Amino acid sequence: MRTLETTNIFGFVSEFILLGFPCRRDIQILLFVFFSFIYLLTLLGNTSIICAVWSSRKLHTPMYILLANFSFLEICYVSSDVPKMLANIISQTKSISYTGCLLQFYFFSMCAAEGLFLSVMSFDRFLAICRPLHYPTIMTHRLCAQLVIFCWAGGFLWLLTPLTLISQVPFCGPNTIDHFLCDLAPLLALSCAPVSGITLACGIISSLIIFLTFLYILGTYFCVLSVVLQVPSGSGRHKAFSTCASHLAVVSLSYGSVMVMYVSPGSGNYSGMQKFVTLFYALATPFFNPLIYNFRNKDMKDALKKILNVLL
Repeated sequence: MRTLETTNIFGFVSEFILLGFPCRRDIQILLFVFFSFIYLLTLLGNTSIICAVWSSRKLHTPMYILLANFSFLEICYVSSDVPKMLANIISQTKSISYTGCLLQFYFFSMCAAEGLFLSVMSFDRFLAICRPLHYPTIMTHRLCAQLVIFCWAGGFLWLLTPLTLISQVPFCGPNTIDHFLCDLAPLLALSCAPVSGITLACGIISSLIIFLTFLYILGTYFCVLSVVLQVPSGSGRHKAFSTCASHLAVVSLSYGSVMVMYVSPGSGNYSGMQKFVTLFYALATPFFNPLIYNFRNKDMKDALKKILNVLL
């Protein structure tokens, strides 16, 4: 498609065409309205968590500070690909520049920072339940700030290597990506040179951050479970499980979709179900996260009610 217009003076591709969701025009309009509605609700839900934590002194604790940062990450993450997807749905060209494609891949791969934040949040729950007497002296605001910086810096730095490797790949045509975003496999499939080594390196880097953080979370919750089962009272066990339920739900939602996308057999096939799974991770996961935390947390609901009372 449009080979002459999409190559630079050196013969390399200067832009890509994202096919997105090829269907009738009326269905595309419905998809645009639906995805726009979900996107706005996602922004509203995650912003409400940030505002609730910022406005309520009761929520100025490590657990909620980590949650607010996680919500901000979700806003950045969903805004890295959904606005361009919405624009391409109603656009005739459906194009994205070469630089924009690489940047979109970089920020869409922020699952590294997401995994680090979920790991740190599980560490916080581990201390609160398994080391309750030492929790105030260990999880100080200083340590919390250091962990937040570690998650943000680690997430951004971890992905510099795959981005650098992909930027060295030559693209000389064709330039049509059968996806709604610039993801790894469909992008490298357009290379005009062998990229098996780059594909393997990027796969190893992605798998490392996914499995290391996931195994760490499993390990912390195994310790939590062993401690909770020793609690004599049923109400005590229920309170402990309730404290971890929201985080476990988010972990299951995030890692379940990520592993289906990148780890499951046939992950290189981006037609049909694979494209749907990617869409679920890109749009639905950030949408459900604030709902899970808001509906299951009394302190969060009280803080949100106070904000609504002030606004109304």
